[in-house]
Amino acid sequence: AIIPPLVEASAFKPCRKDMDDVEEKPKDTIKFTAEKLSVDEILQLVISPPCGAVSLFVGNTRNNFERKKVISLEYEAYLPMAENEVRKICSDIRQKCPVTHIAVFHRLGLVPVSEASIIIAVSSAHRAASLEAVSYAIDNLKAKVPIWKKELPYGRETKNAFGNCFKQSNIRKVI
Repeated sequence: AIIPPLVEASAFKPCRKDMDDVEEKPKDTIKFTAEKLSVDEILQLVISPPCGAVSLFVGNTRNNFERKKVISLEYEAYLPMAENEVRKICSDIRQKCPVTHIAVFHRLGLVPVSEASIIIAVSSAHRAASLEAVSYAIDNLKAKVPIWKKELPYGRETKNAFGNCFKQSNIRKVI
């Protein structure tokens, strides 16, 4: 018995221009926001056909700090300087690593336990470059970018500048 082919090669026609013909310009996407961060949305910003690797760092609010229970973190930033410093970090990454796209998103305001405070995504042709870039980005962001976090542990209540009721907290310059 003769078995016909399931699909002939000529049946496959690309519905858009061949991706090899499209030159993609590298881009850096930087955002500070009070909105909840989405790994999927940020991932889509860096995916690129010539890239075989996307590396992600997701920093979540954990439920403890120095043996105390934490209900959330509150972040503040000096935005003009913070955005400028993150741009410099992206530029440094591009000088050190062959990467295509970089996305750095950071939450501001209250971030409850288990939600993302920061997401860094980097695409590159191969994994070594994107992994190195993500590590460099988070290490330098923590060291250089003017972002402050306040742990809001269970305990005594205080009021912040907005008049909202919070638990007594520590303020530290870190992310």
